[in-house]
Amino acid sequence: MQQARSSVTTDIVIFGGGIAGLWLLNRLQQQGLDVILLESAGLGGGQSLASQGIIHGGLKYALNGVLSPASSAIAGMPERWRRCLQGEGDVDLRGCQVLAPHYFMWSGGGYRSRLKSFLGSKALRGRIDALTPAQYPAFFRNRPLEGALYQLTDFVMDTPSLIAHLAAPHRARIFQVPAQAVTAAHGEDGALQHLLMTSAAGEVVTLQAQRYILAAGEGNADLMALLGGAARDTLPAMQTRPLHMVHLQMTAPDPAFVHCIGDSFGMTPRLTITSHPDGAGGWVWYLGGEIAESGMQRSPQEQQAEAARQLRDTFPWVDFSGARWGSFFINRAEPRLSNLQRPDTAYLHASGPLLVTWPTKLTLTPDLGDSVCAELARQGLAPAAHTASAAALLSRHFAFPGIAKPRWEAAP
Repeated sequence: MQQARSSVTTDIVIFGGGIAGLWLLNRLQQQGLDVILLESAGLGGGQSLASQGIIHGGLKYALNGVLSPASSAIAGMPERWRRCLQGEGDVDLRGCQVLAPHYFMWSGGGYRSRLKSFLGSKALRGRIDALTPAQYPAFFRNRPLEGALYQLTDFVMDTPSLIAHLAAPHRARIFQVPAQAVTAAHGEDGALQHLLMTSAAGEVVTLQAQRYILAAGEGNADLMALLGGAARDTLPAMQTRPLHMVHLQMTAPDPAFVHCIGDSFGMTPRLTITSHPDGAGGWVWYLGGEIAESGMQRSPQEQQAEAARQLRDTFPWVDFSGARWGSFFINRAEPRLSNLQRPDTAYLHASGPLLVTWPTKLTLTPDLGDSVCAELARQGLAPAAHTASAAALLSRHFAFPGIAKPRWEAAP
C-alpha cells in the first residue's frame, strides 16, 4: 500500500464545483474559514451549465392560482440576486453577465393556457405585469399575438459567466481531483478521519478538515457512499428527475426569453425558452419545460422533431430552416422526499463532519448559503490554526479544473 507523502489540514472541504459549491466557497471564505473546493472534472459541467440560468420568482409553481410552498419560498429570490449584481448582497456579482433583465410569459390563444396564465398572474400580483403591444420586447413586437404577454420579475443569468465570476477570487483554492483519485480513511468506530488523494504523478496527499460539504449534485450519492462510514445509513437518499433538453443554433435576429403556457391540464409551461449567444453573431435557443420532461420517452431524433414542430406552430414568423438541432439527457438531483415531490426549499442534512446539500433550484442558491452558514454557526465551528497552507500544498499536486463548456458547445 502506498504511503502518504504529504499531509495538510483545512477548515472546510467542499465537493462539487458547480454554482452551489462555488457560492458556498465564497460565503465561507468571507467568514474567515479556510476552504478547499474539489471538482472531479470542469467547473459547472454537471447540472449548472445544463440549467437555463433563470432566476425565477415562482410563477411556474402558481399556474393553478394558488401560492404553493415552492412559489412562496422563492418569491424574493430575483430581488436578492439583483442585490448581488449591484454588489450589495451576500456574494459580489458585479460584472457578471445577465442575458435578459426580464423574463416573459405568453398565454397563447387556447382557453386553458389563458386561464392558467390569468390564475398565475392573480396569485403573483405585484410580481407580474400584463404588457400592451407597445411594451412588447423586440422578439414579439409587431407580431399577430393571441392571448396575453406578461413581464415577470424573473431574469436570466449567463451561467458560464456566473461560474467564472464565482471562481475567480478563489482560483488558488479550487482543484481538479478525479473521483477515482479520492479515498477516505475511517476510524474503528466508522467515523471519517481524512481524505487520501492521489495525484497524476502517483503522490498521495492526506487532507483533513473540520467539515466536509457535499455540493456535487448527482455526485452526492457516490460521495455519501465513500465518506459516510458508520453514518452511511442515516444519510439522505437521493432522487433524480430526468430531462431531455433541446438546443438549436440559428441566426434569428432577436433572442427569446419566454414561458409558453400550453393547453394541457398540466401546470408546467409547455416550452420554457432561453437564448444564449453562440459567439458567431447568432443565438442558441435552449428549451426546457414540459417538452423536456415528456421528452424522456423520445429518442433524440424524435425529441428534436417534436421541438421543431412545436416551435414552428408557436412562432410562425421565425425561420427555422437553417437551424442546427441537438438534444441531451440530464438528471436533476435532489433529496428523496417521502412523497417523491420536488423539495420546496434548499436542502441541508448535517451528520457528524458531513453536510449534504442540494440547492434543488438554481434560484435558491443564496438560500442554501444561508442554511449552511447558520448550521456551522449553530455547531460553533470556528477557524482553526493550521501549520501549513492547504491551498499552497495542494497546488503542487493538483491543477485548477477550468470551466466546462455548455452542452451545445461541447456537442460534436
